[in-house]
This record gives sequence, C-alpha cells and structure tokens, in this order.
Amino acid sequence: MCGIVGAVALRNIVPVLIEGLRRLEYRGYDSCGVAIVTAEGPQRVRSVARVAELDEQARETRFEGVTGIAHTRWATHGAPTVNNAHPIFSSNALAIVHNGIIENYESLREMLRGKGYEFVSQTDTEVIAHLIHSLYKGDLFAAVREAVQQLSGAYAIGVVHKDQPHTVVGARAGSPLVVGYGEGGNFIASDALAIAGSANRVSYLEEGDICEVTLEGVRIVDRAGNPAERPARDVQAYSGAVELGPYRHYMQKEIFEQPRAISDTIPADVAFDPVQFGENAGEVFKGIDSILILACGTSYYAGLTAKYWLESVAKIRTEVEIASEYRYRESVPNPRSLVVTISQSGETADTLAALKHAQSLGMEHTLAVCNVASSAMVRLTELKFLTHAGREIGVASTKAFTTQLVGLFILAVTLGKLRGHVNAQQEATYLKALRHLPAALNGVLALEPQIIAWSQEFARKENALFLGRGLHYPIALEGALKLKEISYIHAEAYPAGELKHGPLALVTEAMPVVTVAPNDALLEKLKSNMQEVRARGGHLYVFADADTHIASEEGIHVIRMPEHYGLLSPILHVVPLQLLAYHTACTRGTDVDKPRNLAKSVTVE
Repeated sequence: MCGIVGAVALRNIVPVLIEGLRRLEYRGYDSCGVAIVTAEGPQRVRSVARVAELDEQARETRFEGVTGIAHTRWATHGAPTVNNAHPIFSSNALAIVHNGIIENYESLREMLRGKGYEFVSQTDTEVIAHLIHSLYKGDLFAAVREAVQQLSGAYAIGVVHKDQPHTVVGARAGSPLVVGYGEGGNFIASDALAIAGSANRVSYLEEGDICEVTLEGVRIVDRAGNPAERPARDVQAYSGAVELGPYRHYMQKEIFEQPRAISDTIPADVAFDPVQFGENAGEVFKGIDSILILACGTSYYAGLTAKYWLESVAKIRTEVEIASEYRYRESVPNPRSLVVTISQSGETADTLAALKHAQSLGMEHTLAVCNVASSAMVRLTELKFLTHAGREIGVASTKAFTTQLVGLFILAVTLGKLRGHVNAQQEATYLKALRHLPAALNGVLALEPQIIAWSQEFARKENALFLGRGLHYPIALEGALKLKEISYIHAEAYPAGELKHGPLALVTEAMPVVTVAPNDALLEKLKSNMQEVRARGGHLYVFADADTHIASEEGIHVIRMPEHYGLLSPILHVVPLQLLAYHTACTRGTDVDKPRNLAKSVTVE
C-alpha cells in the first residue's frame, strides 16, 4: 500500500526521496509525488505513472531542495488522479503525505469548510492538511499534535511548512512510521528499507508518537505529550530482502500487509471474466455441473467459506473435502465436476496427492488457487488463479488466507455471471465491494488497540470457544485455529446453533466465548445462542457489525466492526481474530512466527 519518505539534509534530498519511493514500489500504488519546501511555499511534482516517470519529471525541471516529503499512493478516498496524488497542500503553505484512513473526515471537512477552506481533492488527507494549517501558530510540531487528537482512524503522516524550512513532523497511529539518523541529514519513512544507506540507524515510532525531524536531531513525544526515547537500531544495507520494519514479528507484519496483498490480488481489469482463470476457462466452466474443493488447514476453511458463495451466488453444488482424507476413502467421481485445489505454497503434499487422485478418477477439469506461480500445483492444474500475497514468512497463515478468499469470491461471481444468476447491477455491486476491500481492511486494522486489551484476558485462559453461523462459521474455525496454533490455548469452533448439542456443557466463567456477529439473516438466532452462554455464566467477546444493536454489558464485551460488508464480510471479520490470536500469543511469550511442532509448508504427508 502507500509509502512515505521524508528528509531534512544539507544536500539536495530529491534523489534520496525518489530512491526511497522506488524501494517501496513492491507495496503497490497508483500515483506518486514529491514536495520540497521553498520560501515561496511548497513545490511538488506528481504522477499517476511509475516512480521512474516521477524521477524523469524531477530531473527535467531541476527539482531540488534540502527538505521534502514523498509518497506512493494506493487510492482509497478519491480516484487515482494527479489531483488526488500526494503530497497534498493547504493554502500554499503546508504539504502533507498520509498513509491510512481517516474515519471522521466528513465531519471535519464540513467544519473546515465553515472556516473558509476550499477542498480541491477527493481525499481524506486534505482534511488533515487544512486542519493542521488552521491550528498552526508558528509551531508545526504543536499544530500536528493538536490536530491528531481530533482524528479517528489509522494514519502515518509527514508534514512540512514553508515557515519552518528545515523541519519535517511525523505522527503515527495504526500505520507504521520510522525515523532515521544519518550523516548530514535525518529522515522519516514508512519502512526502514526506504532510507537504508542514507540513514545509519532508525527508531520505530510507537502507537500515538509524534516526531520532529530537523538537521540538529529528532524529538519524539508519546500520545500523552511526554518526551519519549525510542531505541535506535543499525540499518542493514538495502538488499531487497524481507525486513520486519516496525513490527515485532512477521505474522504481525503480514496481518498489516493484507490491504496491499488484496489490492494486488484483485485484477486491475476485473470484470468477472473466465479468462482470468485461463484461456479456455470459459469452455471449461460451461461444461461443469458441480465443484469439488480440496485443501488442508487454513486453506480448507477458505474452501468452506467459498462453498457458501458458490452455492448462493453461482447456484452450483459444491463439496469441500479435507485433502488428507479425500484420497483414502471411496468416493463417487463426477467427470463434470471442477476440482479446485487451494494452497499458499502450491507444494502441500496432501493436496497434491488428492489432486492427482481426483485426476486418476477421471476428473480432468482442475483449477488451482495458489500464491506461487512456479509451484507444482499450478503446473498440474488446467486452470489457475494466482493470489499476490507476496512472501508469507509466519507459519500461521494470514494474508495468504484472505487473498485466497478474494480469488474464490471472484470465481463464484464469474460462474454466477456465466450461469445467468448475476445480473449487471449485481456485478457492479460486487465489483465496488471488492475494490473497497483494502480501505475497509484498514479500518479493521485500526481496532488493534481494543483487541490488545482483550488479549490480556485471553492470555490467562487455557480454553476458548468460537461461535459463528452460516457464512461466518468457517471464520470461527479459522479464528480458533489461529489461537491454538500460536498461543497454545486449546480452542474449538462450533456453529452457534449446535451449542445445545454438546459444547454448552463446557461453558463456565473460565471459558471465553468469541462470537462473530455480522448483521445478516441469522443475527437474531445468534443473539439467542449468546443468551444461552450468558445464562450459564459464560463471558462473551463479540465482534459485531455496528448495526447489530449488541451492546457491552456485564459478561458481554463488544468490539464494533467499522462497516457492514455483506457477502465479503468474512474477509473483514477474520482479521480481528488474527490480531486476537497474535497479541494473546505475544502476551504468553510464545514463538509467534515459528510455533512449536509446526512448519510453514507441509510438504510431507
């Protein structure tokens, strides 16, 4: 997703800023820009092409300065146009770059319009620019500190002002930001690799920190305004290798990479066209009458979620099998079935064996949903959908799972359209929802502080129960798996309607019950199931859509999801479950990225 670089130096820093953007290109972006500070006001160059084109602009115009900020943007609020590209200006005095989503931008925009500010872009970022400008009284650091207290959502920002030509101010909440210390200059960036080489050491800002970067040094205060010391670490030479950056573990990093991974996985020209799965996919899809999904572990839960989509959207009968079980039982093969295999690595031994078994039974129509283009699974199948999660290092899968769900949803809508069950209006609705997913996920990631508070309670437990209904039952399964994988807490998931058929016997005040509560057709039944838990003294931890009218009270703890998301809701609801497992494991002191007895890719049976 978006990338930030900022610098104050004794030399021209434009080449440093552009090189930093080039190193952040892997995140994905649709526009980029650089601003420098001059006595007349900030000046900028922006582009909706690649960073190389931005570099060419800067060279041709002899764009130079000693203080500046730069940005790569993935569009959320506002189309990917030059006018919406960062840096964003206010009153030709202030410039800002911003990663994240400001949730209360509409109310702030109306307030600022009342003060006479004119908005020239469609971005939520312009609200921050005008807000800081309105509060500026000669001290940019103070203005930023006052402004961020009025922001709701996730942000990392870099700000410059013409009246303080050798100062960059940064702040973060929900999005990473680092400060860098170099010879003859100091820096900020969203990722240490952007400034490696120019900066010898970096400090990772913590949640709520604000920093002031000048030639003389770096000043940091915490959320409360108290001076803060953040440890400085040596920066490894830039090599393009995967780095942790501001994150404690790769799993945390990969959770926060999900908006970018999903953005990269959604085809730029997505039109729910069979050709996305292969040149002959249209003919294959027309000849099938059912689907068989084969997968293991987390990928199996992706398959269970896809079953709901395929049967409700495409109206096609779907079976989901655990790959390690499928080939060891007698089954009834159907040559007109499409066999869909799901795997992050494409090398999962059981899934490969199950695929070959299905092919040996005469099921020739096969499709792989996979993250590795060169894998054995992709080579073995007739069709494919490649996810673009990037390298996933943590053993507990996060971004691989959500990108698999994106691919499977695209498959469901494509088949539904081909089979005459998805009309043009529905297609447009699904497309809009898909494109908004990265922004929606950023809103979910901003819930992390509330989830950390829950994790302190979970870390003292030895058992947990997860409940979901319908489309979200597989998400409850995935949440339970994550908790047991990395925290070593025994966790089980059940359809909420099955409580009375056994699991209710386990419910006591010592058993936390995590409930996935979207506002769907099963909500009222789910509420009844929750009351069954409360009546037995159980404590509920509920991830609820805002419009479910489930309130926190004695024995019921509620975190509200930022928005209701219909059929794609499982992709949003799984993210807080990932964060809950992660922070619980951190509190218990387990090896999060390498949990005991587990491997990233199961390549042996």
